[in-house]
Amino acid sequence: MPEETNPFKNAQRQLDTAAELLKLEPPIHSALREPMRIFEINFPVKMDNGDVKVFKGFRVQYNDARGPCKGGIRFHPDETIDTVKALAAWMTWKTACVNIPLGGGKGGIICNPKLMSLTELERLSRAYIDQVARLIGPTRDVPAPDVYTTPQIMAWMLDEYEKINMQHLPGVITGKPLALGGSEGRADATAMGAVYTIREAAKALGLKLKDAKIAVQGFGNAGSFVSSILSQKMGCKIVAISDSKGGIFKPEGIDIKKVLEHKKVSNTVTTMDGMKTISNEELLELDVDILCPSALENQITPRNAGKIKAKLVAEVANGPTTPDADSVLFKNGVFLIPDFLCNAGGVTVSYFEQVQNAYNYYWEEQEVHDKLDKIMTKAFADVYAASKKHEVNNRIGAYLVAVSRVAEAMKLRGWV
Repeated sequence: MPEETNPFKNAQRQLDTAAELLKLEPPIHSALREPMRIFEINFPVKMDNGDVKVFKGFRVQYNDARGPCKGGIRFHPDETIDTVKALAAWMTWKTACVNIPLGGGKGGIICNPKLMSLTELERLSRAYIDQVARLIGPTRDVPAPDVYTTPQIMAWMLDEYEKINMQHLPGVITGKPLALGGSEGRADATAMGAVYTIREAAKALGLKLKDAKIAVQGFGNAGSFVSSILSQKMGCKIVAISDSKGGIFKPEGIDIKKVLEHKKVSNTVTTMDGMKTISNEELLELDVDILCPSALENQITPRNAGKIKAKLVAEVANGPTTPDADSVLFKNGVFLIPDFLCNAGGVTVSYFEQVQNAYNYYWEEQEVHDKLDKIMTKAFADVYAASKKHEVNNRIGAYLVAVSRVAEAMKLRGWV
């Protein structure tokens, strides 16, 4: 993987910049550049046709100085250990940035879930937990859904873990169905958190959200909810959306409800009537007020950063902008809400789910949203203040906030 698009190399470069500004002690800096623990597993799964296929999976526990590791599990055909390491690092900074008492971890399996049946996915999910059960736990490492994993998959994983341990332990997995101890407000948590930070950024910029033009790259869980919330609750005009097959553009605004209904039937947004078809690359360069990259890593690079016309970029996805592109956006006056601040709503409500599981009492959705709003608003203020104080971009500001908190915990524990 080229260094420019290697997500873990990018994560290390971003950390290095923050470490220099913080004058971080070399041992702490060195320890934070690498995961504490990396697990690679290979395990067999019986397919529906009777064949047995061996899958490769990962679990990375990046740092647990501030609490149990926390991080999702991805099912993706292009999964790599460098991607998992980067996501585990970003999760470490994410939990510290919003100041919840958790560390960072991540997991993944190299597979194509779109080509697997439900029964194959269930066997895959249970087999993965069979391999990592000794590594995870409510006070050790708590997985959650991520790309191409769902509440149902989390339910299978929870059930397998509880069978192994012969007791109910709902706090070992978050993002579960409500009937198994999931939290109200978890489905749209990532999007709600992103919208709260967009609201705060708009205030800082003097940007009116009503009728603001929005382009959303990626129409999965987070992207679809961001589109719905921004249009329905904030009065924004969604003019472009996309999925893995391409995008659609309508300057007058897109009816998100109709797109959601259409995608359920066709499995893509690209076949909507009355829309101009565009590529994912073209969507990024549209003349809009707010751009929400909500797909995968390395979407904004030095090759297209200079063509970004949006006033505000809200990174709903993990790692959509490379470090060199960051510099271009900052120089051009583009206000960026970095990923591990912007999309921290998901892990924050996962933390709420852990808390509710621990004392077996559950909150209503509005209470979840109110608590999330408070945390995200404070986190944005902390990051924005650090950015202005050090005259750096918001990503480095977020690193300054997060890394200083993790470093403090490491020093207090006497690790360095």
